Amino acid sequence: MKPAFIDTHCHFDFPPFSDNEESSLRLAAEAGVRQIIVPAVEAARFEPILKLAAQHAPIFAALGLHPICIERHTDDCLEQLAARLEARDSKLVAIGETGLDLYMENPDFDKQQLLLKAQFALAKKHELPMILHSRRTHDQLAAMLRKVDLPATGVVHGFAGSLSQAQAFVKLGFAIGVGGTISYERAQKTRQVMAQLPLSSLLLETDAPDMPLQGFQGEPNRPERAALVFDALCALRPESPHEIARALGENTRRIFKLPQLEQQ
Repeated sequence: MKPAFIDTHCHFDFPPFSDNEESSLRLAAEAGVRQIIVPAVEAARFEPILKLAAQHAPIFAALGLHPICIERHTDDCLEQLAARLEARDSKLVAIGETGLDLYMENPDFDKQQLLLKAQFALAKKHELPMILHSRRTHDQLAAMLRKVDLPATGVVHGFAGSLSQAQAFVKLGFAIGVGGTISYERAQKTRQVMAQLPLSSLLLETDAPDMPLQGFQGEPNRPERAALVFDALCALRPESPHEIARALGENTRRIFKLPQLEQQ
């Protein structure tokens, strides 16, 4: 039986998928990718993402304010997010993408932290999981999470830190997003982390159209390549591919409360 995959992080509201959704979803389904979570990066993307989720059964929405757009986030953006969460669309499964980033120029880190705390409060109120971005901020993010005690936890996506940093998030109840980085032989630290973490703490993701896999450099990443991330993970883990696929699906449904996939 062909394994079924869930891409827990795909920016399907951006090119090359926008205006090409049906064929992109068909390609994903052919590779076994049958559900896709699409996280927002700013308030202007809330409506397009909710519309995508309403129009396409495989797509689920996450709404949040990403640190990379920090200069565009205002109090009104937070109010828009709060209003969307109050309305609680049935396909809305998480708050995100949000988090912290010290890799970018002019990070305005104080504003990032205030914005993240506001989204923590919304996650607590609505008992929704969070999709968290973290670049060069793993220790700061873990420290903030220890203080907030989120009821629904979530995932630290695109993780590329140390094993001890990953374990700190896992101890707090968070999953770790496994993406195309592990397809690169040179990414030994990340590959070793994904090989050593408990299988119960891993989720599959592409971050498409970003984070291209080995052999696809210079091309937009795509959700069907979650199947290739899975193959790369299987090469690193001692468990059978069947066991890994089953665990990834169970982990995702546990965190995001997605409907069970029908067997094909």
